[in-house]
Amino acid sequence: MRPLVVLSLLGTTLDATYGDRWQRWRPNVDLCRHEDVLVDRLELIHQEKWRELVTITQDDIALIAPETEVRTHALDLGDPWDFESVFAALLDFAQRYDFRPEDEDYLIHITTGTHVAQICLFLLCESRHLPGKLLQTSPPPPRQRGGPGKMRIIDLDLSRYDLLATRFHRERAASLSALKAGIATRSPTFNHLIERIERVAQASRSPLLLTGPTGAGKTHLARRIFELKRARGQVAGAFVELNCATLRGDGAMSALFGHVRGAFTGAVGARAGALKSADGGVLFLDEIGELGLDEQAMLLRAIEDRRFLPVGGDREVESDFQLIAGTNRDLRRRIAEGLFREDLLARIDVWTFALPGLRERPEDIEPNLDYELDRWTQRHGRRVTMTREARRHFLDFGVDERSTWAGNFRDLASAIERMATLAADGRIGAGEVEEEIARLRASWSSSLAVGRSDGAAALPSAAAAPTATPSGAMNTAGAAPRALPPGDTAILNRFLDDAAIDAIDRFDRSQLADVIRVCLGARSLSEAGRRLFAISRTRRRSVNDADRLRKYLARFDLSWQALHGE
Repeated sequence: MRPLVVLSLLGTTLDATYGDRWQRWRPNVDLCRHEDVLVDRLELIHQEKWRELVTITQDDIALIAPETEVRTHALDLGDPWDFESVFAALLDFAQRYDFRPEDEDYLIHITTGTHVAQICLFLLCESRHLPGKLLQTSPPPPRQRGGPGKMRIIDLDLSRYDLLATRFHRERAASLSALKAGIATRSPTFNHLIERIERVAQASRSPLLLTGPTGAGKTHLARRIFELKRARGQVAGAFVELNCATLRGDGAMSALFGHVRGAFTGAVGARAGALKSADGGVLFLDEIGELGLDEQAMLLRAIEDRRFLPVGGDREVESDFQLIAGTNRDLRRRIAEGLFREDLLARIDVWTFALPGLRERPEDIEPNLDYELDRWTQRHGRRVTMTREARRHFLDFGVDERSTWAGNFRDLASAIERMATLAADGRIGAGEVEEEIARLRASWSSSLAVGRSDGAAALPSAAAAPTATPSGAMNTAGAAPRALPPGDTAILNRFLDDAAIDAIDRFDRSQLADVIRVCLGARSLSEAGRRLFAISRTRRRSVNDADRLRKYLARFDLSWQALHGE
């Protein structure tokens, strides 16, 4: 048997010696009388002014349990009802004490002392500063007066308590369900992301930064985070949402920080502003990368000091809110361009979560298809389904790497809305799917053309005429060796010289051009690999899309770094 050590506070009331002390239950004396629990050593903590009571307690224990060694520790607890002073003194004791858990067992007696002291012992035990189990004692029933009372050992390892573990598991599942409501997913990676957000949202009031492409669900997730915190009683205020991309000129300052009456022409009344309206709640600033530099400076101070000056005001306003920021921009690039403050990013980049677009979650197209059909049914009061052929055709189109899903889940939701509305007899058939696919492809092509005209993804133009080899000779078929679609020719010309292109079979050129196009539109090698191998990866037991893509590019002396100019 390993030695049993009990750490206990002297009870100035319960351990007192008034009256016939042997007929009263005294916790520290009586815990040494239990025949089934042998206390080898009692570490008795007390304040110096109770030295006489300590001596009597020691002597009484020596009479009834001579095998128990009593060691006393005088601590200056200050005001025994002041949490800060009591906790500091007990923490100091715990850090000084020579614990040897590999050789001894420890019980932390929480029956004596003030409620504040008992709470402090509990917290120190839970944090493992006191490496033991809790010990709770109670007096015997009246008919057993004079007995040692009852003793109960409490292990703070909650996993040992099946009922508690089940309740915690149920509560956690409910939290995740609340956070994921409206986010249909089969992606293990995305599920892990949601679980991490759930833990952070409940444990921290620091700013959260949600990044990802437009339509990835940042606004929806921000609202769910607020609802989760409100259900937990962590916020009492409102959820205030503001899209920074819509703010222009003087109106930006007013929308954010409010204004006083007469602050500018047209300010006939005072306005609270988004920051004040979110007092005690959550402020979601979407597209925060679009904020002007002046607004960024004021926002930084408001986050740090919880106070700011309304437009035209001479008295600061206080507001205690939690900030959730959203952006589809690369904020570090915006900093390099002089468009975003580095100190503001440092302040809001405490917890950053990157939400993947729909193309990065091809396995989630099907559950979101069903989710949107259910939503349509709820809104319109009649059920719409899809024929088996139509469903298969739409899902094949959805996971095709040529489907860009430029608007992400907004594109999918709008597509389901249109098909369901046009469905005859409540069934979406192949005709509706074919029409919608054509519409989506036209929309994405148009968006790409606009992006190129804006310089977002501009490529060199290429003539459709036959192109000669470096020597000026034509190929054996009499046609140019690179008679490819102009877009493919332009992409290959960007990264390969004429000799390298001419060394590639015409059969492989279009495929290589398409692979490069996907790489240019992806944020990482892994993301590009998932898009390129979206179908075949579902039939493989283990996947390493990044390595597979890396080896493919190497066949043509290309690399991810070379494509991205790194």
